[in-house]
Amino acid sequence: MIQHRQFLLPVFCVMLLGACGNDDRERLPGRFDRHATAVELVLTEDGQPDPSVLATEQILHRDNGEEPATLDPHIAEGAPSAHILRDLFEGLTAESPQGRIIPGAAIRWNISRDGKTYTFYLRKDARWSNGDPVTAEDFVYGLRRSASPATASNRAQVLLPIANAAEVLSGVMPTDQLGVKAINEHILEISLKGPTPYFLNLLNDSSTYPVHRASVLEHGSSFSRPGNLVSNGAYVLEDWKLRSRIELVKNANYWDADHVYIEQVFYFPFEDQSAASKQFRAGELHWTDGVPANQFKWLQKHYPDELVISPWSGSYFFGYNLLREPFIENPDLRLALALALDRDLLTEKVTQFGEQPSYGLVPPGIGEFVSPLPEWAEWSQAERNEEARRLYAGAGYTEDDPLRFEIRYDAGLNNKKMALAAASLWKQVLGAQATLLNEEPKVFLQSREQKVLTQVFRAGWISDFADPFSFLELFRTGHGRNDFGYSNELYDSLLDDIASERVPARRRRLMFEAERMLLAEMPYIPVYTYVTKRLVSPRLRGWDSNIMDHHYSKNMFLLKTAEEGQQSTTVEAEDKAEPNTEVQVEEIPLEQSVAEELPEEKPTTEPGDDLAIEAGVDNETGTSADEAGAEPPASQLDMPEQVDIPEQAPDVPGQDTMVPLEVIEDDDTPELVEDPPE
Repeated sequence: MIQHRQFLLPVFCVMLLGACGNDDRERLPGRFDRHATAVELVLTEDGQPDPSVLATEQILHRDNGEEPATLDPHIAEGAPSAHILRDLFEGLTAESPQGRIIPGAAIRWNISRDGKTYTFYLRKDARWSNGDPVTAEDFVYGLRRSASPATASNRAQVLLPIANAAEVLSGVMPTDQLGVKAINEHILEISLKGPTPYFLNLLNDSSTYPVHRASVLEHGSSFSRPGNLVSNGAYVLEDWKLRSRIELVKNANYWDADHVYIEQVFYFPFEDQSAASKQFRAGELHWTDGVPANQFKWLQKHYPDELVISPWSGSYFFGYNLLREPFIENPDLRLALALALDRDLLTEKVTQFGEQPSYGLVPPGIGEFVSPLPEWAEWSQAERNEEARRLYAGAGYTEDDPLRFEIRYDAGLNNKKMALAAASLWKQVLGAQATLLNEEPKVFLQSREQKVLTQVFRAGWISDFADPFSFLELFRTGHGRNDFGYSNELYDSLLDDIASERVPARRRRLMFEAERMLLAEMPYIPVYTYVTKRLVSPRLRGWDSNIMDHHYSKNMFLLKTAEEGQQSTTVEAEDKAEPNTEVQVEEIPLEQSVAEELPEEKPTTEPGDDLAIEAGVDNETGTSADEAGAEPPASQLDMPEQVDIPEQAPDVPGQDTMVPLEVIEDDDTPELVEDPPE
């Protein structure tokens, strides 16, 4: 026992030092005692937090995952940039904490009868951070700049519903032909090439944000740097220390500044989720971007109030190449493979992060849309396996002449494990022989797009906007991401009707029919829907889980600790006391740094696995941050012992062979301590 304590002391000291900040190691404002209990939330009649429960210091520390490449809203890509840009800028529309579309810079709007003309009425009290009024011309300038080939924005595809956007993006037309114009200082008109019921959802994307023209002209490409950036959102860019932090301060000129409670926001670039988790436990972070994979079970047990798992607008699935044998004109064989996948086993034993088994394409929780379920979704896995064997045999395959095919996937630990597990199940249930081939992301995308080599391949989609149409359109004939070779005139006609239908109930019925058609023809194999997972301080309120995982700092606020509340009550009592009455004020000790002991973590991914993906972007370039950076220990993978699975070669492109299940177990992964930290 003495030796154990001698070991803990240096470990504790190292962890304590590691929790003292980022690169510059200076003490930043906003540090807190994570163990302190929050006071009970009290709201006023208008739904705002009562001032009596708000912490004196409203400084928010957010883990942002990776370092953003730029804060130019028309060039930025990926979640790390998007999180910050939502704080700095405000589009025509915004989102409530629950993800509903609400007025942003535009206080209201009108839509023409044909659904092709949108008229926006801007807030007359909207101001840039330097005090200049926000005008319709600012949005015209911003949209034209975003669509200009000179800007070279990879996000400008969001603008494609706007009239002439495709021609402007390709350089065929000048930017002044884009379908946007200022009617007057506060009225903006946008013309679309066709009805687009989800258009309002697109207008909080950074590609549609206005920019301050005078600042862009003065500073050029450096207009988005600290000291130069003039923004119209709730916050202003105060400082940016590379690989250390980005600091935002409240914009005093923001039209709703009175209801913005967080005065200062620090974004920290923690690419290592274990480091972010330690900072959270030490009271240095209120919010993490994710959680380390090999601590997930431990966090579930010891941090149940802080660990937040929420549905996300994304689906993980396998795709078929319908232009290559053996899957051409063979829906029964495609269904057989789909039936043989045990989704409960895959999500419980392989992903292990709360992902939900999926039996369709569109994830749940997108507005009022409810996806159709195939009949077999209600069956037991044993019943599915029996039907899968019948269909497999009907397709002409036997034990002596099994189905042979390739599974291609791109780099990423989750993709590797999922391909291994799927291949093992197909062999166990059907006797099918699958060969695994992992490719570098760029090569993988090229293979998929060419549709020459692929047979079965990893696929997935994280929606650009909260609308089922984003998922359904993937299977339109000629769509840029239709790597399946699926083509159906009736399906394309349904998509056209969905795009033009303005009555929500009718549109939902059309989308229901479109997804049901996909389920009947099975050009893909649904596996699971994504979730987000992070640690959040119980003192941080004003945010809510939403399907797009968009969280604005302006909606958040920090509650007092119970100790602060007690101190406030004591002071109030002192103020009310008679002149000669002595009031005993309890002395509150200074906050102490607390660093909790956890076993040393070993990385569960290799360099290059952790590719951050913005919610709203196809995750074809690699696994999402929640996949690559949030994997369970390989030693926890618990598949049936009798299953043989294909061997995964080292993480270099190449072909894999067959070996027993044990090859994917990692005995070197440290076992997590189940006892509470001392």
